[in-house]
Amino acid sequence: MKFVPRSRVASDVVLDGLTTAVICLDAKLAVASINSAGESLFEVGRRHAVGEPLAQAIPAFTPHAKRLQDALDSGTGFIEREMNLRRAGESISLDCTVTPILIGKGSGLLLECQSLDRHLRISRDELLLSQHQASRELIRGLAHEIKNPLGGIRGAAQLLEKELPDSGQREYTGVIIREADRLQNLVNRMLGPNRMPQKAPVNIHEVLEHVRQLCEAEGASDIHFLRDYDPSIPEIVADREQLIQAVLNVVRNAGQAIAGGSGEGAVTLRSRTRRQFTIGGNRYRLVIQIDVEDTGPGIAPSMIDRIFYPMVTTRAEGTGLGLPMAQYLIHAHGGVIECRSRPGCTVFSMYLPLNGEAA
Repeated sequence: MKFVPRSRVASDVVLDGLTTAVICLDAKLAVASINSAGESLFEVGRRHAVGEPLAQAIPAFTPHAKRLQDALDSGTGFIEREMNLRRAGESISLDCTVTPILIGKGSGLLLECQSLDRHLRISRDELLLSQHQASRELIRGLAHEIKNPLGGIRGAAQLLEKELPDSGQREYTGVIIREADRLQNLVNRMLGPNRMPQKAPVNIHEVLEHVRQLCEAEGASDIHFLRDYDPSIPEIVADREQLIQAVLNVVRNAGQAIAGGSGEGAVTLRSRTRRQFTIGGNRYRLVIQIDVEDTGPGIAPSMIDRIFYPMVTTRAEGTGLGLPMAQYLIHAHGGVIECRSRPGCTVFSMYLPLNGEAA
C-alpha cells in the first residue's frame, strides 16, 4: 500500500501537467482530488466533483462501485484493461489502474485512467493533417497546370469574338469565356484564401452568433438553432473573417443535411474549453471546442474518413468544397475538425488552441 501525504494529494500543480486522468477517493469513495485530464476525460468540473461521492460526481463509474469498495476494504488494487464507461450518452474505452493509498490517517483509492480513444484520436488527427497537407500540395500542382491553359483559352476566345461578324456566332465564344471563368473560380475555391490569417483578439461567441444570424437570414425556417455557450471562455487570437467562414461552412452543411432528410430539425451551437488537449502531436494547456450538432440522418460510416477531401459530397447538387475549406481554415489556426455521426445526431467538433502555444 502506497502512502501519499495530504499535501501531495491536495497539490494540483504536478497532477495537472499529466495527460493521465487521476482521481483520488477518500474512505467514503468521495472525490478528494481530480486533475485537469480527469476533468476533460469525464467532462466534470473540479468544483462540482470534489467532496461528492464518486457515483454522483462521475456517474460513469456507478457500475464499478462495488469493485472499488472491495478494493478499498481489502487494500488490494487492480488493473482493468479496456474498461467501457458511458459518458454523456456515448461510450468511452480506457485502461484503469486502482491503487489503495493512505490519506492522512485514513485510507483511500487512487484511480489512474488512460483513454484508449485519446490515442486513437491523436493518431487519426496526425493522419488527417498529413493527408490534408498532401491533398493541398496536389491541388496546388493541378491548379497551376489548369490555370495556365485556361488563360490561353479565354484570351483566344476573346480575340476570336472580336473577329466574328455574326452575333449568333459570338454566342459560342461567350460560352467558352463563361465556362473558362467558371473553372477559374472553381480552382480558386479549391485553393482557398491566398493570405495568411490576420490574427486579433476575437470573441468566439460573437462569431457563432454572426453565423447563426446569417443562416437564419438565408431562410432556414424549418431549422431551430439552439445555443449552449460557456460564457467563461476568454477571447481567442484568430482571424475573425476566416473563423466565420469556417464555422459558416460547417453550419450550412448541417442545415443541408437536415433539409436532405425530414426537412425539420435542430442545429446546436456549443462552446466548451478542454484542458491538456492534444492536436496533431502538440499538447495545449487550454483548447476551445466548438460543436455544431444536427439532427439530420447522419453520415454513412464509409464516408466519415473522406468528407474532408475536396470534391467528395453526398449531395447531388453539392460541390464538396465547404468542409475541406473549413478544415483548411481551422488548420491555419493550429486546430482541427473532427466528426462523429449516427442516425439523428451528427457532431462536427472544431478544436482551436486558446493562445496558440503548446504546453
